[in-house]
Amino acid sequence: MKSDWSRRDFLKTASAATLAALTASFPRAVFADQASAEKLAPTADAVIVLWMAGGMAHTETFDPKAYTPFEKGLSPAKVLSTFPSIDTVVDNIKLSQGLENIAKVMDRATLIRSYQSGDLGFILHSRHQYHWHTGYAPPQTVAAPHLGAVISRTLGPREPAMPAFIDIGQRFDVGEGEELKSFHQAGFLGSEYGPFLIPEPSEAVSSISPPKGMSMSRFENRHNAYKRLLAASPIGEFGSDYQKQSMLRSMENAHRLLTSPAAKAFDLTQEPRKSFERYNTGRFGQGCLLARRLVEAGARFIEVTTEYIPFKYWDTHDNGHERTIELKKTIDAPVAQLVQDLEERGLLDRTLIVLASEFSRDMVMEGRPGAVVKDQVVVPDVMTETKHYGMHRHFTDGASVLMFGGGMKKGFLYGKTADERPCKTIDGTIRIEDLHATIYRAVGISPKLSYEIEKRPFYVTSNGEGVPRAELFAKAI
Repeated sequence: MKSDWSRRDFLKTASAATLAALTASFPRAVFADQASAEKLAPTADAVIVLWMAGGMAHTETFDPKAYTPFEKGLSPAKVLSTFPSIDTVVDNIKLSQGLENIAKVMDRATLIRSYQSGDLGFILHSRHQYHWHTGYAPPQTVAAPHLGAVISRTLGPREPAMPAFIDIGQRFDVGEGEELKSFHQAGFLGSEYGPFLIPEPSEAVSSISPPKGMSMSRFENRHNAYKRLLAASPIGEFGSDYQKQSMLRSMENAHRLLTSPAAKAFDLTQEPRKSFERYNTGRFGQGCLLARRLVEAGARFIEVTTEYIPFKYWDTHDNGHERTIELKKTIDAPVAQLVQDLEERGLLDRTLIVLASEFSRDMVMEGRPGAVVKDQVVVPDVMTETKHYGMHRHFTDGASVLMFGGGMKKGFLYGKTADERPCKTIDGTIRIEDLHATIYRAVGISPKLSYEIEKRPFYVTSNGEGVPRAELFAKAI
């Protein structure tokens, strides 16, 4: 693995894989054995991923350690957490100050404190996010499909007019937009299984409406003309015949939504004002509200992101403490409200919520013990300003994943990290292939399922080796 992998390298290989995907033919489902081919009883019908993009420090959120307040002249090595811990409704689970609302719903949660990010050499956010979302470390010779695309392709939509895979909150015209596009897609599975993108939750209704100023009849004419152009194009101009037909089907799916009653779910102005304000902490909070409305309307897989922009949001390379205060204000109320609302509507038990990030952060170590990589942040030997206070370096040896509903245990704590630096995983290690296997198992998909591409199997978990963590489920699986 190249330890000095650059964004240019990533873009080059990702673009080549995406172009190769356009020539792919129909990807046939293949099972490793009879047991994996048998229908699995799902514990969830829908999945909501709440993505803390940029690297959420576990010791500042869901796995607090000893608290050390700021003082000038303090060594960073003495600081494990910059927030005191708070009690939750579960006796043996404490969270970090600023997550008081989530603390009140922890009796509905499974909290994993032992997630380990991939060891990919030089740490690049977009590569780690690619790894988390596809289950495969880049570069790949084929365009690996997003977790949501696999679920969309394998299970199909819950409601015919509602997109099966919806992505909320990530823009692609800021920061590393091109790198993010490389996994916000269905790859070789085909366009129809890719994400329905909603960059701005408050403007979601415009995503399912004709462009402003365009009449419906004119829009229909343009839509039909484009379909004819695409259908008449030679095979190869828009990829293989399968990929061309998949693109046509994706257009038809989007068009069907325009006149469907399901379209009302995208309009946040239809939400009662009191309910809207409970979620309204900004774009992420509005995204959580939109996710709730879309699950009610029949969406299968939804991702809501705090958005990844280099050096913003959870990418706390400086002033980490103060920025994390604001980030907690953004996520605390809407995450808790989403859980409560789904529960009140009788949907939580069949909706799996997964809150996660690509890796964690530490004030001292970049990487993990035994695999330390090039430091990307300068932290002084002693702190002289509050901007030095907080977790700045990328840490891949321990992180937290929070899960609600979908058949998971309630009020359950899994795994452990060390209480002293390095706060690495010391019990119950879970990596991406097993986390994905657990999510797939919840919706009734075997982790040994593969799709045949270029005459070889491409497994939904890396090499088909993912194992669902049975101990996380409320009932035997």
